[in-house]
Amino acid sequence: MAAGETAAHQDHHRSGDDDVLRVLRTGTAEEHQGLEDTLDLLDPELGRDRLALVLGLMHGFWTAAEAGLDEWAARRPADAGTVDWASRRRAGLFAADLAALGAPVTAAAPALPPVPGTDEALGRLYVLEGSTLGGTFIDRHLAGLPGLAGVRLRAFSPYGPETGAMWAAYRRVTRDHVAAGGDVERILSSARGTFRALAAWCRPAGRIQGVPA
Repeated sequence: MAAGETAAHQDHHRSGDDDVLRVLRTGTAEEHQGLEDTLDLLDPELGRDRLALVLGLMHGFWTAAEAGLDEWAARRPADAGTVDWASRRRAGLFAADLAALGAPVTAAAPALPPVPGTDEALGRLYVLEGSTLGGTFIDRHLAGLPGLAGVRLRAFSPYGPETGAMWAAYRRVTRDHVAAGGDVERILSSARGTFRALAAWCRPAGRIQGVPA
C-alpha cells in the first residue's frame, strides 16, 4: 500500500467512519491491477492453449486456497455457515472447465499460509469471491472468441444470475463481523497476501511474460 493510502486508511480508523469493503478495495488496488495486467483474460487474441494454462493454474490455486478454508471451517463451523462456505467452492469447476477444453488436470498447487481465524478467512474470500464479479465479463468475452466456439465454461462466473446476491451476502457477513469486533487490518493483510500469491502462481500464464496467446 502506498504511503498516501496508508495515511488515508489510518484517518478512516481515527474518524470511525471506515467501511471494511472500502478499505479492502483501496488497500488491494495495486495487487488487483497487477493480477489483471498479468493474466489479461480480456485479450482479443486469447487462445485455447493459454486459457487452458490459466485454468490449470487457477485450479491448483483454488484447490490450495479451499483446503485452508476447509480447515478453518472445521474449527469455526458457525462462521463458515454464516458466509455459506459450502456453496462457494470452485476448484471442481476449474477441473470441469479443463475437461471441456480437453486439457489435463494436474495436482500441482501452491503452498499457502494457513487460515487461523475468521479475519483471515474473510480476507482470502474477498479475493476468491470478488473474482466472480469480473468473471461475468470474462465469460462474455470468451463466448465471442472463435477458437472457443461451443465451449461452455463455468468457473469464472459460478453463480450465474445469483452472482450479485452471493457477493452482497459476503459483504454483509464481512461488515457484520467487523462490527462485532473483527480486525480490519487482519482481513486486509490476508486479502493482499492472497492476491500476491495468486499473481505469483499464475505468472507462467501471464500475457506480459510473452506467453503466446
